[in-house]
Amino acid sequence: MNLTLHLTENCNMDCLYCVREKSPKDMTEEVLIKACDLAFSKGTRAGLCFFGGEPLLKKDLIFRALDYCTEKSAESGIRFDCKMTTNGTLLDEGFLERARVSHMGIGLSFDGTTQDVCRRFSDGRPTAALIEEKAGLLLKYMPDSTALATIAPQAVPYYAQSVRYLHELGFKNISMVIAYGKKVSWTDDDLDILKEQLSLTCEYLKELFVRGEKIFVGPVFSKIRECISDRNPSERCHLGVRQMPVTPAGDLYPCTSFIGDRDYLLGNVFDGIDRTKVMEIAKKASVPESCEGCALIRRCTNSCGCSNRMNTGDENIISPLQCTYERMLIEASDALGEELYRLDPVRFSKVFGESARNE
Repeated sequence: MNLTLHLTENCNMDCLYCVREKSPKDMTEEVLIKACDLAFSKGTRAGLCFFGGEPLLKKDLIFRALDYCTEKSAESGIRFDCKMTTNGTLLDEGFLERARVSHMGIGLSFDGTTQDVCRRFSDGRPTAALIEEKAGLLLKYMPDSTALATIAPQAVPYYAQSVRYLHELGFKNISMVIAYGKKVSWTDDDLDILKEQLSLTCEYLKELFVRGEKIFVGPVFSKIRECISDRNPSERCHLGVRQMPVTPAGDLYPCTSFIGDRDYLLGNVFDGIDRTKVMEIAKKASVPESCEGCALIRRCTNSCGCSNRMNTGDENIISPLQCTYERMLIEASDALGEELYRLDPVRFSKVFGESARNE
């Protein structure tokens, strides 16, 4: 079973587009251990994602979970995997050494050349110089780590530049997503610029392909992979089934955007999961009615309940922003895929075959 542990609702940064409300609530060790037990209670694999707030504010809980789950894995024979999403400000060599031993996957929230546009400390201080330094430290210990860039409207003109910058820093895995939620406002002009930036990004990715350099940039490469494998992106996400958040109090919800909505409470780590409620909510997940008949219905992340709820308030209603973005993303990705295939069919199959296996 895979669980996302919200170790704290506190954070030492104040990002302009963040959809989470900060509070001083922290997970207790009792909740942590119960959550770990729950992860091991079903299946042949126990997966934990350390999340927040900023999870490194609670390093003690992370170390406790690693100790406990490593021992539990050895006793039970159930495989234990872990990952973490962090703003990186509190990374240090001691933590990274332990993370490397535990084979932890780390995603560093880093907006590239626009880091200081939206991602600052709570007192307003910039973070770019520090995070560049921490990125180097992270890659020294864990070279396959992922840079997670969130692109707000004011950062759009630097999208392609940020991809290049992050790659030149040493990141081979980069995720570029646009900012959603009530704190951002996209205009038609912003989306026009985004389309241009996607084109410039694809030109850079073509250069790297020709040079034989390794890189994976999501969601562009994901769209190409899904096209050639005929996989539906909605298969990666299913409410309350694949990755269940655990709040500091130990409550369980189907996805992060649903935390606090008692209609979607799936149980808690002390009493267990309400399987009837899980099935009831899982059956609700569907393709939005407005998407029926669209030629791109199997290429689009239209059924992501979390993003739909964030944008429209309803998990089964997709926003015009998401629809427009998905269309331009698929168009740019398909054009790049066709060009890369023409350049080198053998290498194309190898690159995107590997990306499918590794994701």
